[in-house]
Amino acid sequence: MSEGRVPGQIHDGFLPGRHGIDAYGNGGFRFGQMSHRGSILLLPSGVRAWDVSAPSAIDGPSLSPVLAEAEAIELLLIGTGADIVFLPEALRQRLKAAGIGLDTMQTGAAARTYNILMAENRKVAAALIAVP
Repeated sequence: MSEGRVPGQIHDGFLPGRHGIDAYGNGGFRFGQMSHRGSILLLPSGVRAWDVSAPSAIDGPSLSPVLAEAEAIELLLIGTGADIVFLPEALRQRLKAAGIGLDTMQTGAAARTYNILMAENRKVAAALIAVP
């Protein structure tokens, strides 16, 4: 274990590798035998802490890690919390131009769908806003 690392937490905001979601709620997620309070991005390269706590904060800069891995992503699932909130057309078009399909849903549904598609070895990523 590296110095300063807390067991069971994302180290430096990143956990390499693909991991399914084991649990969600109480403001965070469990995955890869670890837990994280706050929102997360599940990318082909690994799980990242995501500094988004409301759908209104989802924008180009917040999705830049997704766009950076666009070649390895066919579908992005966005969990917008307890309610479904659709993204602005300009952002949807930006993802489409990068070759990334988009599906927006409640965070719980997005986590479950991500687990299924990841198990099928699909090129899927998820951006999940933590729910209470």
